[in-house]
Amino acid sequence: MTAISPAVAPPRRVVRLARFRDLALLPAILVLLLVGVLIDPVFLTATNLTNVMQQQTELALVVLAEALILISGKFDLSLESVVGLAPALAVVLVVPAAAGGFGTGWATALAVPLCLLVGAAVGAFNGLLILRLRLSAFIVTLGMLIVLRGLQIGITGGQNLFELPPSVLYLGSAVWLGLPASVWMTGLLFAAGIGVLGYLRQGRALYAIGGNVDAARAAGVRTDRVVWTVLIVGGMLAALAGLLMTGRLGSVAAAQGDGMIFTVFAAAVIGGISMDGGKGTLFGALCGVLVLGLINNILTLAGVSAQWIQAIYGLVILVALMLARLTTGKAQD
Repeated sequence: MTAISPAVAPPRRVVRLARFRDLALLPAILVLLLVGVLIDPVFLTATNLTNVMQQQTELALVVLAEALILISGKFDLSLESVVGLAPALAVVLVVPAAAGGFGTGWATALAVPLCLLVGAAVGAFNGLLILRLRLSAFIVTLGMLIVLRGLQIGITGGQNLFELPPSVLYLGSAVWLGLPASVWMTGLLFAAGIGVLGYLRQGRALYAIGGNVDAARAAGVRTDRVVWTVLIVGGMLAALAGLLMTGRLGSVAAAQGDGMIFTVFAAAVIGGISMDGGKGTLFGALCGVLVLGLINNILTLAGVSAQWIQAIYGLVILVALMLARLTTGKAQD
């Protein structure tokens, strides 16, 4: 038992140190709020801020998934394709053939669990290739991204699916206590993730694996099992994000989730998640999502063309890297 403490204790100190950098985004959020008010008084209305939060829930869930995987020292490029494929496959399995389905006649109540199961299956298969066959996470998840995107286009026939089960529509449109249900679910999942990483042994083990996998293994941590679990959870979170997006928009787009992974990495990086593993917090990642959401909303209210937003996101990443170098003396690898 005494041999486990040295390997697991350092990640807890890393978490405490990382929180100072996470809090640095709070002044940036306040500045963005002020800028938004100056650009358009509508910005600070409850309706607009609620819309911003709801529109960012899907991105936030994928960032949560990617942040957990990055902290463990891996990464998953295929999450954006899960956002599209998982709800598309679930929908075509339960809707009639006349609505674009397979005609299987499955109960519509199965749509949500089927979607989550698809996400879990993708994460488990990625884990099999990465952990058992020792293949590169970059190559595996890049290949999976392409495969899943092709499957999505093939399943939907390149067309949007509009006839959706009531359970899918509910998740994306329901309102609980004055806020969209998706906002409550996202907040609860982030709170659960923060609690696990900050207070449970499994969370500290995740930091230990990302910091030094050999030391974690020597300390008795079952590294492959932990990382495999994180990959499965990540796939399920991405599938849930796809469900929320589908319910909010009222359809499954043929290209749903396409290009989303770039914004996911932007939010994670500016939120302090290290691409090298073992560093960063979920609170920081959530702040990164809020920063990008506020920037997007401000640019929209200011009449800036949507084509420029991706360029601005890229600039934000570069600025975040420079700030990381200035504040810590070490770049985010």
